Amino acid sequence: MAPESGAVDVSPGAPVSVTVADGTIETLTLTNPDGKVVIGTLAPDKTSWTVGEHLGYSKTYTWAGTAKGADGKEKPIAGQFTTVTPQNIVDSRINTGDGKTYGIAMPIAITFDSDVVDRAAAQAALTVETSVPVEGAWSWLNARSVHYRPKTYWPANITVNVTAKLYGVHYGEGKYGDDDLTSSFTIGRSQIVKADSHSHRMIVIRDGVEVANYPASYGLESDPRRITRAGIHVVMSKHESYTMSSETYGYEGVTVPYAVRISNNGEFVHGYANSISAQGNRNVSHGCLNLSPANAKLYFETALVGDPVEVVSSVPLTARDGDYYDWVVPWEEWLANSAG
Repeated sequence: MAPESGAVDVSPGAPVSVTVADGTIETLTLTNPDGKVVIGTLAPDKTSWTVGEHLGYSKTYTWAGTAKGADGKEKPIAGQFTTVTPQNIVDSRINTGDGKTYGIAMPIAITFDSDVVDRAAAQAALTVETSVPVEGAWSWLNARSVHYRPKTYWPANITVNVTAKLYGVHYGEGKYGDDDLTSSFTIGRSQIVKADSHSHRMIVIRDGVEVANYPASYGLESDPRRITRAGIHVVMSKHESYTMSSETYGYEGVTVPYAVRISNNGEFVHGYANSISAQGNRNVSHGCLNLSPANAKLYFETALVGDPVEVVSSVPLTARDGDYYDWVVPWEEWLANSAG
């Protein structure tokens, strides 16, 4: 029996089975304290039986059945084991949706509702499968967030399947996983934005070909707080219109068209008619990439969540906050923060 009869503090997500040597299983049930029979599968050769569903926390399960030996004699199968009682059950969520299509810089992010102490145990439950070989790794951004990204951008037009078998995993300090997670999505065409605050241009490269070159205005360079940060940003969301406010700079309720968020630090690519005269000539924004409304619409219609926006400016993107700063971290450091 696995676990052995009399075992306690068993993870309800652990493999549970009975195996018979020199004989076959004739009858077998596993029941919970309410008498409900647990779903399981008897092997075709009848030498093993394996649980086919998750067990519950804080429950005692009972085996009952018979085995027949090669000599024709029957022997009872009997025993009990008890699953663990968690101090805390931790919920988790994944950022990618089934059937969705993302850009080539899209990170996979799993977020936990409580600190994970045993990161190795949690990470061991995570797998990523791709339709073509991709070098990638999980890395812990903090005690509640683990991300997966490839060493370089994802190849275009591939499928990605994520499995997180977290139910019953012990995260340390009596914390256990609440449920499994899965996600199956597609990486779409390759689209990279080259955004240069010095040339005041924003270039869109799709599948290796330049398809657009827009005049743009970036963050005002005379104010260090307003400079658009250099580095690889990731498209996070899209909004046909977006209302912006800033207590620091004294504006409120400014609604802009075709806003594409590229960081959690208030940086967007969006249309702004009031800065058209500066676009292509001067940087006047509060950190966003300003395009004309017409050009912003053209870009908006092509952008995917997960697209990279590579910004060149005088101040690097070093702040490691927000959701998708993954590409700021050098690959060697990324691997060093893996628990695998």
